[in-house]
Amino acid sequence: MKTITILFLSLFITSSVFSQAEYEPNNQNPFGLPNPEAPEEIKDYQPLIGICDCKSIRRNAEGEWTEPIEMSWEFKYILNGMAIQDQTLKEDGVHSGSIRQFDIENSTWNVHYFTSGKQPANLPSWQGGMQDGDIVLYRSQKSPNGNEGKYKITFSEISEEGFNWLGQWVSLDGSVKYPTWKIECKKRKL
Repeated sequence: MKTITILFLSLFITSSVFSQAEYEPNNQNPFGLPNPEAPEEIKDYQPLIGICDCKSIRRNAEGEWTEPIEMSWEFKYILNGMAIQDQTLKEDGVHSGSIRQFDIENSTWNVHYFTSGKQPANLPSWQGGMQDGDIVLYRSQKSPNGNEGKYKITFSEISEEGFNWLGQWVSLDGSVKYPTWKIECKKRKL
């Protein structure tokens, strides 16, 4: 009887632990899977899941575009398929990543960004969602000369083959747009 009880408890604990992590990255699904209990918007990032080889180009202090920097950008499901995590590895040694969670109550993505270049006490965050097939995110930010505005991030031309990314400062009325960073990504074939 004791052996049967131990066997039953082992099976119960194993199945409970597995069900808590069945959508996490594993050998069969290296980037995880979307949890069917997650908000439908979890699929906004579906074409980005995996690894892309990218070229990152930023503006320097003089306003000129710099030479492209090679980088990889990986997206995967985390929190048992309830959120998205991404990570960039750049040849210049400044790496970054984000945790992306959809807020059902406010119907918006909340994206918390971190980088190896800075370690702030509070992570900067962007909010937004899908707009005409693009993922668009905003964060309040003043321009270098002190004007009120927002930093706008746009994932565009999203497909199973890759995507483009643009970061730009935008005035509050939208009349001034100043791109500061662009990234072009092609999906790596695994």
